[in-house]
Amino acid sequence: MIQSVSPVNCLNGTLHLPPDKSIAQRAALFSLLAEQRSTISNYPLADDPVTALRCVEQLGARVEHKGSVVTVDGVGRQNICPPHQKIDCGNSGTVMRMLSGIIAGSGVPATLTGDPSLSSRPMKRIMDPLVKMGAVVESSAGGYPPLQIHRTEPFRPITFPLPVPSAQLKSCVLLAGLFGDSPTRVIESVCSRNHTEMMLRLPVKQEQQNHIIESSRAQVIPPQNLEIPGDFSAAAFWLVAASICKGSDMFLPATGVNPTRCAALHILRRMGANIGITNERNSGSEPLADIRVRYAPLKAVDIGPAEIPNAIDELPVLAVAMAFARGESRISGAEELCFKESDRLAAMEQMLTKAGVPVLSQKDGLIVTGDPDRRPLAGTFESRHDHRIAMSAAILSLCAEQVSEIHHAEAAAVSYPGFWEDLVSMSQF
Repeated sequence: MIQSVSPVNCLNGTLHLPPDKSIAQRAALFSLLAEQRSTISNYPLADDPVTALRCVEQLGARVEHKGSVVTVDGVGRQNICPPHQKIDCGNSGTVMRMLSGIIAGSGVPATLTGDPSLSSRPMKRIMDPLVKMGAVVESSAGGYPPLQIHRTEPFRPITFPLPVPSAQLKSCVLLAGLFGDSPTRVIESVCSRNHTEMMLRLPVKQEQQNHIIESSRAQVIPPQNLEIPGDFSAAAFWLVAASICKGSDMFLPATGVNPTRCAALHILRRMGANIGITNERNSGSEPLADIRVRYAPLKAVDIGPAEIPNAIDELPVLAVAMAFARGESRISGAEELCFKESDRLAAMEQMLTKAGVPVLSQKDGLIVTGDPDRRPLAGTFESRHDHRIAMSAAILSLCAEQVSEIHHAEAAAVSYPGFWEDLVSMSQF
């Protein structure tokens, strides 16, 4: 699919964001482990969350999907069914990594596969701790999917200092730990997104500068009865778009504002963005609020390693904001971007260069020289089949001199099926 994007005068209106797919995928997977029915409202129809539901069905859960409400009858930790065929995780690294923890902990033999993009993403980081816990994990050469997981030894709880800040790695180990008689402990020195420990109600301790999260068979798995909040990662595209398009004024109600997810909001405010937060409240364990964003001139910013874990998904569109911020902006400590659905550092360097934005790539980040008066060159941008690159290219194109084209624009459906329609509805030409 090739999507044309025309320059706009401004963006205006109220936009109801798609539900948060990080929370939705967890809710589906955790519902499998509960022994009661879970009712999940505002469940997204994006590719990854739908994939999560298909996977838990293969492991014995009964799933009913009526409109935006999903019910899942879990089987509990002791009754996970061996799948009759390979489990296809689609494009979702979240599903593959977390499901690997569940499979390894339960001892149920299974093979996890994915699409070509997921099959190119390294899995050795999760394989190593799972093997220490007594699982057998076989992969393609170099630690790539498909993953064949089974168990020949008794379960062994471990203490695992996270080698990098990664919520998926943390969650994988904690989910496996739920099957141990004594606690598995994950130690993180830099806090990553905390949905897993909040939704499972896992014990969290603070020791000096470290967070220590524990899981074991002693934890009761709660049913996942919640309403999924609006996705902050989706909101980030509009926060940037309204900040760089003069005259814009957008209202984003019921948006998730989990402190371990919304670093991009604070980064944009540091750049001078006009973003207001009102009506703060909770949905289950998750905080949400109404957000209003209006155009404001931006200034350069440095994003360092401490902020990367909680802004990792938003870095591509933050690089777009940097193109319109006066001065030289830097991203450092973001080598993890090279191992997402695409090499996002390379993708953003290519995109900004095509648009005439001075950018220098480094092994762990980018240096972007911005100008609020610059009109980017119109161009043909390749999404690399990566949803966040497709949408970032669209936001960049809103301020271009002429119409741009995004190739393989259908990738946006992975996390935001209605993105292109919302882009048109909010645009004032």
